[in-house]
Amino acid sequence: MIELDPVPRPLDHLPLRGAPDAVALADKGGTLTYAALEAEVGQMAFALKALGLKAGDRVASWLPKTRTACLMPLAAVRAGLVHVPINPVLKRAQVAHILADSGAAALVSQTTRLQSLEVGDVRDGCRVVDETALTADQTLPPAEVSTDALAAILYTSGSTGKPKGVMLSHANLWLGAISVAHYIEIKPEDHVLGVLPLSFDYGQNQLLSTWAAGARVVPLDYLTARDVIKAVERFGITSLAGVPPLWVQLLEAEWPVETASKLRRLTNSGGALTPKMVRDLRTRFPEADLYPMYGLTEAFRSTYLDPALVDTHPDSIGRAIPFAEVLVVGPDGAPAAQGELVHAGPLVAQGYWQDPERTAQRFRPAPSYAESGGMAVWSGDTVRRGEDGLLRFVGRDDEMIKSAGNRISPTEIEEAVLAGGETGEAAAFGVADARLGQAIVVIARGDGSGEEALRERLRRELPSFMQPARYDWRTELPRNANGKLDRTALRGSLR
Repeated sequence: MIELDPVPRPLDHLPLRGAPDAVALADKGGTLTYAALEAEVGQMAFALKALGLKAGDRVASWLPKTRTACLMPLAAVRAGLVHVPINPVLKRAQVAHILADSGAAALVSQTTRLQSLEVGDVRDGCRVVDETALTADQTLPPAEVSTDALAAILYTSGSTGKPKGVMLSHANLWLGAISVAHYIEIKPEDHVLGVLPLSFDYGQNQLLSTWAAGARVVPLDYLTARDVIKAVERFGITSLAGVPPLWVQLLEAEWPVETASKLRRLTNSGGALTPKMVRDLRTRFPEADLYPMYGLTEAFRSTYLDPALVDTHPDSIGRAIPFAEVLVVGPDGAPAAQGELVHAGPLVAQGYWQDPERTAQRFRPAPSYAESGGMAVWSGDTVRRGEDGLLRFVGRDDEMIKSAGNRISPTEIEEAVLAGGETGEAAAFGVADARLGQAIVVIARGDGSGEEALRERLRRELPSFMQPARYDWRTELPRNANGKLDRTALRGSLR
């Protein structure tokens, strides 16, 4: 377990933590040692600076998980720039929005991707650079900058309107890397598979926390669950992170026992695991510790559940991660057993890029009783703290279903629907109803053949006011750019 040092450093110092001859990155093209990683970061930083960009300029990257994409978070800040990673699955209109909103001075991409853009998609003054051009014979040394300086702008997936850019400092990213590497106990001998988008805070942290621990990361762009299984086998993967829709795919796939047994650590965020999914993961990967986690881009990560507690508390999101202070705040602003999750401490982001109005809504001074001063972020999520001190996710305030005078958590409905195995994925919503105010509708994946059994089971397990009025069966459910279920698209498709 790495030392939990609360003193941040400039982000591009991370490669200096690994043993020089240890492998930092492995992919289809071969391996890169920590010494080579440090050298290539310095050369890429020199090439970026040679573009004539000024300190503080934003440089966007729109790439799959190439070597360039993996090194950009470190090379950009070494060149004095602010990195803006763009999810490679986004289309031209979304890319154009991010380039314009961030005021990007350069876009690093690939010729085939750039050819999909149209006139006007790239803002005036933004240089377009093919990733193959970012080479240099000279190098830049590690940066010596304030750790409060802006290092990256990560754009949310845009599931609730236009994507907004979350501003992250060197300290935010450094301490996030140290915290995760410490509490999930990444060791230098670990091989970490990176399947999540590098534009996603969870995906980018896989790079940074792995390098903070001196371990090996294996970036992977996958199309099917089989691609993940093959990578686990080929690269001897010991650690895998995912979001619930990915776990559904992996649990439905056939795993050779020997391959599944290679995994020693599974981490989940981007949505709560259901108790059934926890049981299934524990059965399928018996050698792996399971870390359920809760996070939000505005503060990176808030809580985790110790693997030793998973079997007895499968519905919990745990306690605060190192460097985070997590509060449960009632409607009156006082501490409460159930209320809004408020995150304070040094992992809290610097707000939304050029959006003071929305920043003021979510980022406010920490409550007077908080141990951490400064700004806190109000999550908009309702949680409950049990007598055991563990937190449990209840639901988003703006998604709560109000039916016949009852406030119903869609998460609770979804967990009940999924518990019996009649469907592998489901999302619950409230729709206008003249008698109830809102009626419960569940969109589920499947052909509907199990609906009668599902309704019969829920009549035994849920009170009458929580019974879904209708099921809408689909062959596939839409996902957003980060692989989560796209609840906005699902709600909009309700018939």
